Amino acid sequence: MATAAPIKTVLLTDLDNTLFDWVGLWHKCFSAMLEELVRASGVSRQVLIDEFRAVHRRHRTSEYSFALEELPSLLARHAQQEIVEEYSSAIDAFCRARRAHLRLYPGVRDVLVALRTRGCLIVGCTESRAFQASHRVRRLGLDGILDYLFSPEDHDIPAHLTREGVRRYPPSSYEFRHTVHQHTPPDLSKPNPDFLRALLRGLGARQEECVLVGDSLHRDVGMAQAAGVSDVHASYGQSHEREEYELLRAVTHWTEEDVERERRAAAREVRPTHVLEERFDELLELIDFGPFHGVLRSREADLQGTAPSAGR
Repeated sequence: MATAAPIKTVLLTDLDNTLFDWVGLWHKCFSAMLEELVRASGVSRQVLIDEFRAVHRRHRTSEYSFALEELPSLLARHAQQEIVEEYSSAIDAFCRARRAHLRLYPGVRDVLVALRTRGCLIVGCTESRAFQASHRVRRLGLDGILDYLFSPEDHDIPAHLTREGVRRYPPSSYEFRHTVHQHTPPDLSKPNPDFLRALLRGLGARQEECVLVGDSLHRDVGMAQAAGVSDVHASYGQSHEREEYELLRAVTHWTEEDVERERRAAAREVRPTHVLEERFDELLELIDFGPFHGVLRSREADLQGTAPSAGR
């Protein structure tokens, strides 16, 4: 007689392109800012794209909050501290697009709430930097639904600015009330299985009780399989063939070596164990979930605290 699959008590989920459309959101926000910047500055679109790419590569992120203040074409016309005010219309265009287009994929919230009701530990993991990741989790209404958020530390604030000086709202507006925010190991990243093993050790979770959901066959599914964790491929979130991805490629922080390394890795065949074809809520038809009994927390206790993040 076949052995029943073990009940999973820990959901590890990627965020970007798994819980929400990160590529679509990034494209809407960045293109709105870019087009307004072209209009307001008179600098050509291609020149700005080339300059954004150089800034992004310098800071190793395509979501650098202070990119405008480092664009050579703008610095040639204005003092660095004047740029934000001079081109506030471009920043406003970015923020309007973010408010309009940041939303969860269908079915995501219902599944996460259902798993909390069952007592499952829910852990979000993203490669987006701390400030952007925290902002999106709060705006998506996931504070207190995710037990933990893991992200890299934020980039540094430019020397001429202070955290207090760039924040528009009270400090409490930038903090989680319930979700615990922790930084991922600086020397480990996806798809290294040791990255996932380090997270599990920190959670006090066994690999056999965990399932990882992600949109990348190589960086999520392959990593989970190498670490002995059950894998689910969110195939609806694959974005590399979308038109919006072309602008991201044009300004990406990835170097040619990074792109080539990913291309070689992606060429290796990875066969997911489970696949979400169209919606996140297909997960409940594939996996049985139950309560987590690890040492880190009790379901009766509210989660408190968050690791402080740099940034705006």
